[in-house]
Amino acid sequence: MAFANFHGLQSLRISSWECIFNPVSGSTRSNTSNNRCSSIKACIKKPDHDIHLESKINSILESVKWDEKGLAVAIAQNVDSGAILMQGFANRDALATTITSKKATFYSRSRATLWIKGETSLNFINVHDIFLDCDRDSIIYLGKPDGPTCHTGSETCYYTSIFDSLNKSEVEENNLALTTLYSLESTLAKRKEELSAPEQGKPSWTKRLLLDDRLLCSKIREEADEFCRTLEESEDESRTLSEMADVLYHEMVLLIRRGLKFEDVLEVLRCRFTQSGIEEKNSRKAKSLK
Repeated sequence: MAFANFHGLQSLRISSWECIFNPVSGSTRSNTSNNRCSSIKACIKKPDHDIHLESKINSILESVKWDEKGLAVAIAQNVDSGAILMQGFANRDALATTITSKKATFYSRSRATLWIKGETSLNFINVHDIFLDCDRDSIIYLGKPDGPTCHTGSETCYYTSIFDSLNKSEVEENNLALTTLYSLESTLAKRKEELSAPEQGKPSWTKRLLLDDRLLCSKIREEADEFCRTLEESEDESRTLSEMADVLYHEMVLLIRRGLKFEDVLEVLRCRFTQSGIEEKNSRKAKSLK
């Protein structure tokens, strides 16, 4: 098997025992059984765990079906929102660097060099996991961006809708590709922005909620109670789904009212994956006592 030389990992072409010599002496690397070594040397043994990890990473790199140019498509996806942030290309070194640095790294075809997303803008994509597709010829970097991903300043590089271009005379310049939940959030955020404009006719229900904290909180409590009663009273599944939709909508209005994003909630949930509910509650108590 051919092993790659890449940042953060040593090549496995030599044994785990290595002799390091004083470069001034002019000595070269050699077997410890002869006397050609310099008197100034240090022999270290690489931990078995590191050797095993290097071997596994090299095995993964070998398993990827790189194209004739040694590249594979690499897609960056937001670990919390699920948004597709950008698409680039990776070679062996780019993937290996991403594994070891946890920073999304790509290969620039135009400059023929590696580049770390964020090395200029500081909007790094912090990688939490990496996935290969079923054919092992494309890669997903699942991570959390430090800021806008696109060089235009857009949150993602995908904001031009083909269907909008076909069906509308005027196309929004920054219509991000959003899933259902985030389309709702975007609409609610627009309603909040419209509050400063003169109102024509009756305000929408969303605007009424944004303008009246007491009304908003009473509706959340009401909808939460109706949602629970679908279980207590054994109502049909469609009723449960409908009430959950009501709860989610009203709670998202409250988040928008507070200037928060649903993605922030998902990040909190992700951070709780590694601790029990009891531990999480106790940590809240500890924080409140400080």
